[in-house]
Amino acid sequence: IKETYPEIIVVGTVGPFNEGTDYVEGWKLADKLGVPMVDEHYYQTPGWFLNNQDFYDKYDRSKKTKVYLGEYATHIPGRKANIETALTEALYLAALERNGDVVHMTSYAPLLAKEGHTQWNPDLIYFNNREVKPTTGYYVQKLYGQNAGNEYLPSKITLDNKDDKVQKRFASSIVRDSASGDVIVKLVNLLPVEVNTHVDLSGIGVIQPSAKRTVLTGKPADTPLPVEDTVEVAEKFDCQLPAYSFTVIRIKKANEK
Repeated sequence: IKETYPEIIVVGTVGPFNEGTDYVEGWKLADKLGVPMVDEHYYQTPGWFLNNQDFYDKYDRSKKTKVYLGEYATHIPGRKANIETALTEALYLAALERNGDVVHMTSYAPLLAKEGHTQWNPDLIYFNNREVKPTTGYYVQKLYGQNAGNEYLPSKITLDNKDDKVQKRFASSIVRDSASGDVIVKLVNLLPVEVNTHVDLSGIGVIQPSAKRTVLTGKPADTPLPVEDTVEVAEKFDCQLPAYSFTVIRIKKANEK
């Protein structure tokens, strides 16, 4: 395939789980053959995603094989998707953006489900013969997809509370869209309290004084919709993050004279 169609990326598989024989042997074969990319799958509880945000931080950067996380979701058996599962996925996606040199693609699964005819719950988008019903997780995926950027800007988070359980429930990701020059700040707060944060964007260049902000927030069992508004920004600015929220701030560069 590589000789005849060099533009095609061959994607192998390492099984349906992130551990076990298929996973271990699949990676051995991928390393041996130099497979360009492998498809990883895992459906896990919110606790797993919270405690494994460093999963790809530990990846061997010398490996030629990259990752397509082709199936993943926060799964709580017997419970529908809500703001808790959506924000857990938002936290994990921030970690995946940080590891974009390893994880080249991701896709939530399962995607579509007709009400009354499902084999798996949760799914991302439900529908019947009359209407389509996106879940809260859909809006997290949409916000990440529409604000992906193509350049990751390293950043760090400093929290007053040093408790590990608190630290793991807050995440950020800052990227730049080189085509538009926009800088996109993503902030995830899975804590039950509002967080007053200070954003320092020193060195990113001159920016416009106002930016588009999108906030997805609600109580843990809620299934809210995102709300858009405009927020004042600067190289350094304060930002209030509601309890249980995902905030995306898209900042445009200043118009050149």
